[in-house]
Amino acid sequence: MKVIINEKTILDQLVSKKIIDLVKSKPNANLGLATGSTPLGVYQNLVNDYQSNNTDYSQVKTFNLDEYLNLPLDHQQSYHTYMNKQLFDHLNINLENTHFPLENNYLNYPTLLKENPLDLQLLGIGSNGHIGFNEPGTAFNSTTNIVKLASETRNDNARFFSKLSDVPTEAISMGLKDIMMAKEIILMANGKNKAAAIYQLVKGLKSEEWPATILQDHPNVTLYLDFDAASLL
Repeated sequence: MKVIINEKTILDQLVSKKIIDLVKSKPNANLGLATGSTPLGVYQNLVNDYQSNNTDYSQVKTFNLDEYLNLPLDHQQSYHTYMNKQLFDHLNINLENTHFPLENNYLNYPTLLKENPLDLQLLGIGSNGHIGFNEPGTAFNSTTNIVKLASETRNDNARFFSKLSDVPTEAISMGLKDIMMAKEIILMANGKNKAAAIYQLVKGLKSEEWPATILQDHPNVTLYLDFDAASLL
């Protein structure tokens, strides 16, 4: 596991360059994508590069980690809306090549991922160590499924909604086993509220109580951490 520590803007530049270089070298790359506040700078850099350099995404396929359950896809806080607004609307990507785990397809999502091996999976991490929406206690051999969101996760995400009661209680998430199939994994973290989870990931024992620790077994993982997220290392 590699660890890179720097300022958030530098980390965003490094990660976006990795993605751009991958797409240029492999135009039909398969990308696993995350949502939330962490990758926003990366996505903005990808948009800026496309506008300046016309990097071609027409053959790229994307596979998102998760989506809320019982939230309309056109809701302003759905991950469909997020991805369209932050990235897809600004690239020449074919929307038919963008995939999300949904209630009507999640049982087939692991098969879809096996048929389209991810060249790169982008991850964030929750303050409780979740990746995707795989909360503490999730089995390491889990595959894409409906998950109940921990109260800590709902509290963390409440800032995106008008009030806590508006935050969905369930989501559909790519499983830990699915995530581990990616050829390369990049995990980004910023803020002191992520420091404990990062400490467990880097220095702790592998435990289902800290789901991200499964990444200790992956042969090609790089952590991109700001100084606050790395403060306990």
